[in-house]
Amino acid sequence: MKILGIETSCDETAAAVVIDGRKILSSVVSSQIAIHHPYGGVVPELASRKHIEAIVPVVNEAIQNADIHLNQLDAIAVTQGPGLVGALLVGFSFAKAYSFVLEIPWIGVNHLEGHVNSVFLEPDPPPFPFVALLVSGGHTSIYHVTSHTRLELLGQTRDDAVGEAYDKVAKMLGLGYPGGKIIDTLAKQGNSDQIVFPRSYLDKSAFDFSFSGIKTAVNRYIQTHPDEYKTQIQDIAAGFQEAVVDVLVYKVIHAAIEKNCDHIAIVGGVAANSRLRQKIRQDAETKGIRVHIPSFDLCGDNAAMIAGIGYYYLAEGKKSDFRSDVYSRTV
Repeated sequence: MKILGIETSCDETAAAVVIDGRKILSSVVSSQIAIHHPYGGVVPELASRKHIEAIVPVVNEAIQNADIHLNQLDAIAVTQGPGLVGALLVGFSFAKAYSFVLEIPWIGVNHLEGHVNSVFLEPDPPPFPFVALLVSGGHTSIYHVTSHTRLELLGQTRDDAVGEAYDKVAKMLGLGYPGGKIIDTLAKQGNSDQIVFPRSYLDKSAFDFSFSGIKTAVNRYIQTHPDEYKTQIQDIAAGFQEAVVDVLVYKVIHAAIEKNCDHIAIVGGVAANSRLRQKIRQDAETKGIRVHIPSFDLCGDNAAMIAGIGYYYLAEGKKSDFRSDVYSRTV
């Protein structure tokens, strides 16, 4: 089954063609980072307008790169939510129209479930059940995954998502947007023991997160060291990142042990973070747990993961109709 995937939940316009939820024939992503960089974050109205400009050429390129004809497509999968409503509507409306013209089924899918299923686009995916840590700019959650379409939410952030915390700390330090890659790079040049920030575990036996405290701690350090901090940015970045990664790694390993799972998946944009990838593998190995992390291209928002999860929903007989609408968040 050849599925066209479409993703427009935030600031990437993406399209991909995937066979049977596993084999990627093409994957095209048009990023808006340069557009939103001057504002220090995503501007929803700008994002929506740029999706409108990019959706047709991006889909055409994905079809061309897959080396198939339109009439060879079997179905369309598109992000229905969560995300920015205006941005979602561009891809969702396009998918409706495309499926109507091609007379093929379509399915609206959950963006977060797409991220979790991104590990199945790799050669060595985890067996069920496994525990997944989803870390991105808008979400930080832990799931117990028992099938492609059945995810039990174990815990999530009570305030800032981890990627959001990175962006805000980067803005405090005058480093620009997006903050994740910049802080990760600077942290490699710093000493994480030089400036130690607090770890917020909340309840160590539970799986919820909170990152507003670490963000406030960095801001307080900047305010109380107005002359020093500019020469300590690398150490601040390293200390901040180590505090965040310590909590993420502890929580997901604890969840795997509690659920008696020998496999962990780390997915989402922040899964590209070098320190997180390093530490989770180190700590999980001591517990006899295998770690699965998608390649860098599949960590961020992409349409291959949307086509992937769409296949499994279609295989269960699920379809969307033209009365379906997008949603900004999951309840």
